[in-house]
Amino acid sequence: MGNDSRHSHLDDIELADAVQAVRDGLISAAARGAGQEVVFDVGEIAMEFTVEIRKDAKGSGGVKAWVVSADAEASRGSTRTHTVSFTLTPKDARTGGGLRVGNQRPGGVSRFGTGGQ
Repeated sequence: MGNDSRHSHLDDIELADAVQAVRDGLISAAARGAGQEVVFDVGEIAMEFTVEIRKDAKGSGGVKAWVVSADAEASRGSTRTHTVSFTLTPKDARTGGGLRVGNQRPGGVSRFGTGGQ
């Protein structure tokens, strides 16, 4: 493995994988809540990561952002890491509307104007 610290941090996660983990968690939460009496609207999700930008070691010439832990950030120094912040607004791919955790079918307007009763 050598002393090259860029390749020895096995706990680092690619930024795209971190976002995918959030997506997978929302899908799992929606599936677990299917058929429940109480559902939740999922609002905006604010995410902030400390990342290190590295060239792809596989030779494709691209670069990737790797999420680093606080311990790794301290050992690498602030000149090699960057903070990335963004907000995600989850949407239901079927309807284009907001995501609901626990909703087993697309929304409708049958209860519109009834005050939720």
